[in-house]
Amino acid sequence: MPKEKKEIQKNDIMPLDIYTKQRKELRKNIVEFKKNRRISLGPYATFYFESYETMLAQVQEMLYIEKGGDEQLKDELAAYNPLIPDGKELIATLMFEIDNPVSRAAFLSKVGGIEKNVFMKVDGEIVKAIPEKDVDRTSAEGKASSVQFIHFKLNDEQIEKFKLSSLNVEIGIDHNEYSHTTKFSEATLKALSEDFN
Repeated sequence: MPKEKKEIQKNDIMPLDIYTKQRKELRKNIVEFKKNRRISLGPYATFYFESYETMLAQVQEMLYIEKGGDEQLKDELAAYNPLIPDGKELIATLMFEIDNPVSRAAFLSKVGGIEKNVFMKVDGEIVKAIPEKDVDRTSAEGKASSVQFIHFKLNDEQIEKFKLSSLNVEIGIDHNEYSHTTKFSEATLKALSEDFN
């Protein structure tokens, strides 16, 4: 997939009958593609770094499941195109994955505003995450959503340092109720470097 692609267009979408025939193989390929784009942080948080490819797969799958045609496609493109990196950033879906519904509700009720406490450290320099502005993901009562969309906007120097996979790059959350950091693996640094121009 050309990395110049920053937006899914209608003509990028496979017709439903063709997608249905190739779905098993396509889904296997996207799972493989996503393997090095996933980072676990602490016991509950996982970052899934998005790209043109992951969002195209998501749109195709939503159209396959809901079969809403062109009308649905407009909504899907409006929802998912903003999650394709523009060449100067990394974008992640941050999920808090807790199987037990009671534990999940208790945890989320304590971490309101957590999306504003996410950061990346590139060679010691902190890059604060910018939450997606589509909807407020912390309620007035201080309850966080289990799904957050966040942008890491890097300057040219930080991008160059990020691409030198020998350098130390970390991701973290610094919240009173959830404070963890972890290093990116070399495989992840290599995969995510493709998102930059």
